[in-house]
Amino acid sequence: MLLQEGLVMASDSRTNAGVDDFARFCKMTTFERPGDRVIVLLSSGSLAGTQAVVSLLQQRASRNDGTSTLWNAQTLFDVAMLVSDAMRDIEHRDAPFMEGSALKFNASFILGGQIRGEAPRLFRIYAEGNFIEAGEDTPFLQTGEAKYGKPIIDRVITPATTLADATKCVLVSFDSTMRSNLSVGMPIDLIWYERDSLAIRHRRRFLDGDPYFSALSTGWSTGVRHAFRGLPALDWS
Repeated sequence: MLLQEGLVMASDSRTNAGVDDFARFCKMTTFERPGDRVIVLLSSGSLAGTQAVVSLLQQRASRNDGTSTLWNAQTLFDVAMLVSDAMRDIEHRDAPFMEGSALKFNASFILGGQIRGEAPRLFRIYAEGNFIEAGEDTPFLQTGEAKYGKPIIDRVITPATTLADATKCVLVSFDSTMRSNLSVGMPIDLIWYERDSLAIRHRRRFLDGDPYFSALSTGWSTGVRHAFRGLPALDWS
């Protein structure tokens, strides 16, 4: 979520390769140089693909040969280009070996953060390597299993939404999704980034049974039921 106050970014940790093959892997990767840049990547799709892309970005970031990396990119748009290039390189490497199976390269990312000298920015990078940027009219982006949690975000989030309210909204969105889709599950990793801070000061992982998340889930369910009961009945006359 791209807000006037900053950014809220979150990801779940469940991966699955079938109804009986679930595992937990963190889908959030951060690159931080306090006072200079904060870069956050959220991933979805094939775990092999997303891990390969992140590992390639990390290896390239350690270069000191004058090439463009995450650490010397001038803008977050340049970073999006670097992520896109890494995705295409991994796909080009793996594609010949996947042609004989039903598998295809499937990795997409949400990229957000801020580099000193420009405002916070937020991108969605598709599996093909092209990308879009969030803005005033579309202040949030999703990837992966998005449809169940999207309605609450559509109703609540505007650029003027506070970071505190956006945090509640994103957690309710995950709660709604997990109730309807087994492919999304705890833990949930969340970052609340304050505009121009150029440092990650608020990061939280919500595990199963987290007291705050449980209270939020219960309160939302109770509130929805109360609102539903208060709706007018259909007049059949």
